[in-house]
Amino acid sequence: MSFYFDNAATTFPKPECVYDFMDSFYREHGGNAGRGQYKLAAAASKMISETRGFIQKILCCPNKDVIFAPSATIALNMVIQGLLAGFEGGHFDRLNDRSVPTVYISPFEHNSVTRVLHHFEKSGKICVRQLFVSPGFEYEIEKINAQFAEIPPDIVIASHASNVIGLVAPVLEIFSAAKKFGALTVTDMAQTAGLVPLNVGSELVDFAVFAGHKTLYGPFGIGGFVKNRDVALEPVLFGGTGVESANQEMPENIPSRYEMGSQNICAVAGLHAAAQWFLQNQEKIRATEEKNHHRLLEILRQYDFVKIAGPADRFSEKTKCIGVVSTLFDGYSAEDIGNVFDEMEIAVRTGLQCSPLAHKFLGTFPAGTVRFSVGYFTSEKDFCALEKAMRYIKENR
Repeated sequence: MSFYFDNAATTFPKPECVYDFMDSFYREHGGNAGRGQYKLAAAASKMISETRGFIQKILCCPNKDVIFAPSATIALNMVIQGLLAGFEGGHFDRLNDRSVPTVYISPFEHNSVTRVLHHFEKSGKICVRQLFVSPGFEYEIEKINAQFAEIPPDIVIASHASNVIGLVAPVLEIFSAAKKFGALTVTDMAQTAGLVPLNVGSELVDFAVFAGHKTLYGPFGIGGFVKNRDVALEPVLFGGTGVESANQEMPENIPSRYEMGSQNICAVAGLHAAAQWFLQNQEKIRATEEKNHHRLLEILRQYDFVKIAGPADRFSEKTKCIGVVSTLFDGYSAEDIGNVFDEMEIAVRTGLQCSPLAHKFLGTFPAGTVRFSVGYFTSEKDFCALEKAMRYIKENR
């Protein structure tokens, strides 16, 4: 039996309704959506459309388009590369006298953002700058305003919550400052979609990326992004869409412009069931995750050889965190502690968690940390197993 504390990687287990609906829908309606007039294809198309509506409800954005992609990483690539293609093609006005677009990011971006930007920066196509975050882990809006005044932003990308320490960014405040300079805005909600309320329908948010398999409790293979209908986004992936097949340009209509190839019907079905379950239980889910966050901290703080990375107060208004907790164990490497937990059937994440920039900010690069992350289904059995493991580590130091 495994005791699971790696929900930031993917929530596990999923609600039973997700497993059930994926199996039944794929068996009974497994046609190719948008590829025929027959009933199987129509049923698949209807289910996909309903799922878009559920995502709009969860993210409070009925005024925006929901585009599906195989993962949040692919969605971020589509958004970032599409916007940069727009600048290169002259579709957006330059906001400063620099020869290339200026992109601001937080110090807590995932490699799904930073590697994309690195690719373009090393060839001289963009300039990347970091938003100011204080040593106390506060996003200081006045200083960010000063940064923007000195060098205006063209694009601002902010992870809604860090996948390393769980710190929630004041996304709307940051984007409000960015919009004064006419910037385009993108938030990565892989760790927060549904869990941390955010009005994605706000005019301040141009793009919001989500992962179906994390806080939405769906399966792997489905993610996507929400798009402001007034912002042009160049397609960067191309292929069959089932419509306008004679046209060698990607269709103008949404979502076909960005959804090429056959949809992963089984994965969308899982997200369909997960989103309905989430909408029916969202307050309970949020309350349970916060309770489990407190319980995790209660256990870890009993041991003086454990240092918790990040803000001292994880629940204050300015340094609020979700239940993603990175730790350092005095006298041990992250890898060594990870091996101990693995031997005791406890799943944790060690190392850099695909976010080296965050670890450089924290001072934990290159060794990384031991990360614990809770979810709705984290149980008392999980916590009891963790307590037992922590006692074992203490006794054998």
